[in-house]
Amino acid sequence: MGINELRVAVTLVSLAVFLGIVVWAWRGRFDAAAELPLQGDEQ
Repeated sequence: MGINELRVAVTLVSLAVFLGIVVWAWRGRFDAAAELPLQGDEQ
């Protein structure tokens, strides 16, 4: 495996990780956190 193949492999792995993070973040697991700025001060 040459340096160019290694660079391609690292680039593809990085892209897959990035896309995985984007999908994870957009799946709606942060709905409660998204509502926090809209809630009033409850002290």
